[in-house]
Amino acid sequence: MLGAGAALVTIEIVTLFDAKGVSVTEAVQNRFIRDFAGSLKQTAIDLFGTNDKAALQIGTALVVLVLGAVLGVVAGRRKPVLLAGFGGFALLGIVVALGDPLASGPVSVVAALVGAGAGLVTTFLLERWWNGEGPLIVTDRTEGAPSAAGVSRRTVLASGGASAVALLFGAAAARAVRSSLRTTSTTVRRVLPSPARRVATPINQPFDVSGLSPYITPTADFYRIDTAVRVPAIDADSWSLKITGMVDNELTITYADLLGRALVEVPITIQCVSNEVGGDLIGTARWTGVPLAELLKEAGVQGGATQIMGESADGFTAGFPVEAGTDGRDSLLAIGMNGHALEPAHGFPARLIIPGLYGYVSATKWITEIRLTTFEAEQGFWVPRGWSADGPIKLQSRIDVPRSGDSVPGGPQAIGGVAWAPHTGVKAVEVQIDKGSWQKAGLAKVASVDTWVQWRLEWDAKPGRHEIKVRAIDLNGRVQTAALAAPAPDGATGHHTIDVEVA
Repeated sequence: MLGAGAALVTIEIVTLFDAKGVSVTEAVQNRFIRDFAGSLKQTAIDLFGTNDKAALQIGTALVVLVLGAVLGVVAGRRKPVLLAGFGGFALLGIVVALGDPLASGPVSVVAALVGAGAGLVTTFLLERWWNGEGPLIVTDRTEGAPSAAGVSRRTVLASGGASAVALLFGAAAARAVRSSLRTTSTTVRRVLPSPARRVATPINQPFDVSGLSPYITPTADFYRIDTAVRVPAIDADSWSLKITGMVDNELTITYADLLGRALVEVPITIQCVSNEVGGDLIGTARWTGVPLAELLKEAGVQGGATQIMGESADGFTAGFPVEAGTDGRDSLLAIGMNGHALEPAHGFPARLIIPGLYGYVSATKWITEIRLTTFEAEQGFWVPRGWSADGPIKLQSRIDVPRSGDSVPGGPQAIGGVAWAPHTGVKAVEVQIDKGSWQKAGLAKVASVDTWVQWRLEWDAKPGRHEIKVRAIDLNGRVQTAALAAPAPDGATGHHTIDVEVA
């Protein structure tokens, strides 16, 4: 087990020579996501939420340590088995890393080989020490036999435990150094040019409710769901975006080109399709970028093209109808979020933001190519894994205040939350208490139909336990369905329902 741990730490240290790329271990994790995302995506999000990547990294380390322990038990003194085991791990890592667009081939090969070598040496030395063959053993010359006076197996176990802790700190330190190098080696411009067009964000709202989600979600609180184990480190000065496929003129656009264009700033709500009813995988930000329709007009979309496919630096793809990029909605190639350049975790240097569509079919981060194609010719990452090819965000609403399970005092109480129907708009929000009649809530101001709306209802709370439900009605008069449906394959439905106790 300690030998396997030494191999993992060595891989991280060697990968410092390629701070921007992913390590062999991360490449294996990326491959795991690609191979098992269809069956495990929702389970991972349900269990770990936005910490799913951290859980995968911890799980990978534990699995490797357990496999190392099993290998040690099976191998015993049969050295060829140990050689084959570590050699097999190295070969697997090399093959997977060479297929990862974010990994450096030469560094990955060296890291895998050196890591396997370090693991083998550590295993052999610890085994000799355990069996009384190490250099620290004191030999009794009189009897000619090894003595336990120099070292005991208890000492070996204690030293092994200390070594395990040291390995953990070593891995954490190597990761921290890599993260620091990635940050300093990536050109991030925090100040963007003033937008030529800005859709104003409502400031003075008709009510104030403590605990209500803010109209604009702070960047630090914005959800992150994607397939990248480690956020790609991309240098804006060397980055470029290609518009290819069924176009009259293929384009190559640099970051400097984007900064020189007429930018727009628009508040838009985006949501992950994995969001459960009442969940928080949704947010509204002020996105700054170049209208996608302008870029498509320059490229000249050919007749017959039905799908816009975005591809990320890590190979992720997401496709949506051409109409969503050309029908007048504020679809953006975004380079800014809430007044600053995109954070690396949210897609720096550029990403797509398409109002009204779930992120899995539209919100490609770290984008490197926009490809005009057809739905018959190509599918985005999630579609062959069981998710719908169409991803319109469904009409939904959520109760933020009070929280389910809260105990509140009797008397006047505010019930509040948010509701959304991006690119359609919300007409009304209604609240039901204890299966009574639906009561109309007050609505706050919105910048456009592309954002969520805050809502509030004044409630005269009576002592006892109460059930509270919410539903929304969109501008077309459609009432949010009460039918319960899981997120897969095209978004969750149902009324968010909470229970509260009134003192």
